[in-house]
Amino acid sequence: MKRFFLVVLFGVLSFSCKNEASISEVFVKDIAGLETSIENAKPGDVIVMANGVWKDVQIKFIAEGEEASPITIKAETPGKVFIEGVSYLKFGGDYLVVDGLHFRNGYSPSSVVVGFRIDQENIANHCTFTNSVIEDFNKMNRDDSDRWVQFYGRHNTLSNCYVAGKTNRGPTIRVDLAGNEQINNYHQIVNNHFGPRPPKGGPSGETIQLGNSFTSMAPSHTLIANNLFDECNGEVEVISSKTNFNEFRNNVFYKSEGSLVTRHGNYCTIDGNYFIGDGVNKNIGGIRIINTGHWVTNNYFYNLKGESFRSPLAVMNGIPKSPLNRYNQVTDVVVAHNNYINCNSPWQFGVGQNLNQKEVLPPSEIRSARPVRTIVANNVIYNSEGDANIVVEHDKADGVKFKNNVVNNQGVKFNDYDAGITEVSFDLKEVSKNILIATSEFEVEPFEGFEFDKISKDIFGYSRTQKNNIGAVVNINAEDPLILDKSKYGPNWYSDEVDATEPKTIEVSISDDLQSKIDEASNGDIIVLENGKHLIEESIIIQKNITIKSLDKTKMVLYYSGETNTPLFQLQPKGFLNIEGVTLKGSGTQQAFASLKENMYTHFGLTVSNCEISNFDFALKVYKQTFAEKIIFEKTSISNCTNGLELSEETNDRGDYNTEYLTIQNCQFSNVKKNVVDYYRGGYDESTIGGNLLLTNSSFSNCGAEEENGILINTRGIVNVNISNNSFLNNRVKLVALLWGAKNNAHSNNTISNSGKILVEENIKLKLMY
Repeated sequence: MKRFFLVVLFGVLSFSCKNEASISEVFVKDIAGLETSIENAKPGDVIVMANGVWKDVQIKFIAEGEEASPITIKAETPGKVFIEGVSYLKFGGDYLVVDGLHFRNGYSPSSVVVGFRIDQENIANHCTFTNSVIEDFNKMNRDDSDRWVQFYGRHNTLSNCYVAGKTNRGPTIRVDLAGNEQINNYHQIVNNHFGPRPPKGGPSGETIQLGNSFTSMAPSHTLIANNLFDECNGEVEVISSKTNFNEFRNNVFYKSEGSLVTRHGNYCTIDGNYFIGDGVNKNIGGIRIINTGHWVTNNYFYNLKGESFRSPLAVMNGIPKSPLNRYNQVTDVVVAHNNYINCNSPWQFGVGQNLNQKEVLPPSEIRSARPVRTIVANNVIYNSEGDANIVVEHDKADGVKFKNNVVNNQGVKFNDYDAGITEVSFDLKEVSKNILIATSEFEVEPFEGFEFDKISKDIFGYSRTQKNNIGAVVNINAEDPLILDKSKYGPNWYSDEVDATEPKTIEVSISDDLQSKIDEASNGDIIVLENGKHLIEESIIIQKNITIKSLDKTKMVLYYSGETNTPLFQLQPKGFLNIEGVTLKGSGTQQAFASLKENMYTHFGLTVSNCEISNFDFALKVYKQTFAEKIIFEKTSISNCTNGLELSEETNDRGDYNTEYLTIQNCQFSNVKKNVVDYYRGGYDESTIGGNLLLTNSSFSNCGAEEENGILINTRGIVNVNISNNSFLNNRVKLVALLWGAKNNAHSNNTISNSGKILVEENIKLKLMY
């Protein structure tokens, strides 16, 4: 017997040593070495990429690992391996891991940056992309669509990554469900930091999209948990869930201009998430509900001021017998044990009802199906200032039951919905910045609905079994959950924090080359121009955040003598120009400011203050596929120009536009022949909640003489327009403006003389996008 055990032990040790010997770590310095190592890799192998820049590398990671012995590609030092140029990473096989890469300064030549599939024959399963960064890895043009992480297959994971800066069309992350090999996928998107995604200026700017309309009945079971969504402002949907049985747990949505949306698909669990606003920005949303069977529990909403689509809880109307790509009716939804602290009108029902647009929309587009069999129970609302409209009914909420909800509304009366909402006086205490909870337990007994016993924990993870409570919090002595501690999310080697630096002031004399001085400057620096006449013969290139100002506007002129159809200031990607107190003069054939005509792979910005602009073909020319979050003209005169501010080249009618905010205040326009202000968004897309024009306290005289459509201020398709306190004198046009009455277009206190009129058309016909 002893001999038998010795033989067995020898056999085990021999097998163990043999198995250990077969595992290798390979150090590679170039693409050829990487490809060879991948081709020869065996379960348990580790391929180490040398520190440095890997340019134009298209990694096809085709290999077969094992559950206990995955094959790994990792950085020699996490964060020191930079993937740049025309590059991507694609997985094909099982149990593969990529760890510690940094994608920057480039773009993918395909439709994905990181993809869990090589092709339809080589799909990834049980693969992981982790501890890595993708930032500003944009296609060269805004309309070129891609996804930075594309899921296929099953059981794949994105974890502990930092992803930020996408500006081109397409969701940042997408899960594909076309085909049986993709359904019931159980993917995980966990512990990531999704940094700022700037507004895209139109649809298809989600941070995460799960499936699409045509696979929306498929089961996905994707888990999105413990992520930080930090100023994810791409569009109205931060997350667009379009499949069944997805879970969203313990995520933080911090100042993100959009919502978590159950756009298609059913039976989502939305539990334990934080939605943090700034108390001002109405674009910061919460949760928007469409479809069937969702549970919205234990969530915390703070300082949200969004309305309608972006309200803290927006429950939409559906379309009767809706096609897959539109809006199904909301049914059988539970909203329970949530906290709403200082949120305006937190519960809004019938959002998106559009019965008043029957004359311009087909019957298949009319959202008239109200939510049914929906219960709102055991929630807590606190308003430091009372809110008479806790519930907003865009359509009747007769299919919604309210049970055992409490509100401290500071004595302001509200509709209690058959005693389903009770006024209770209670105080709050600060657990941490942005997190306030009640100082005592509530005497109101929680409503015990069907399967409410499955809400077994509160937002902090405390059990509800022994002691339950109204709202998201059971334990009033809960500790700070550190939800905004960025070290909890993303790679442990990366930080997006940037140390503030004092701007330098750089003086430029008449004899200096202005472009050279700008090139020498750093982001945030201030260029001060000497008094006198500065002659500029070639376009000044702006590729950084810079301020240009004069010592004395009355004594300082930039005279541009450059070629026809060239700009004095060319605004390139990442070019943010603030110009103050400068007189700009052209020779009648150029542009004062213009974007690049192509390859605007990311945003620009422009603020013009206290300036004089004259004798240009265009005061501002913004080309197709370019975008600025903000363009501001204030205390500025524009005169003797053929064209004024022209932002109207997004004519593909896909909901796109060229700037999110166009602001014109205290300006004077005189003798501008056409395109005086031309700001365009085409295509009927109810989920695009922009752009935004604010035109106030300005004057227009002798303008529009050559405007072909006879409208002075063109804002077709722009959703938010405010034209107020302006004067319009002797402008040879039929209309000052044609406003869209059904949207947020308004005018007031304008003086109009010999300039046509402002006409409001309730419903403007636009091309359907789908």
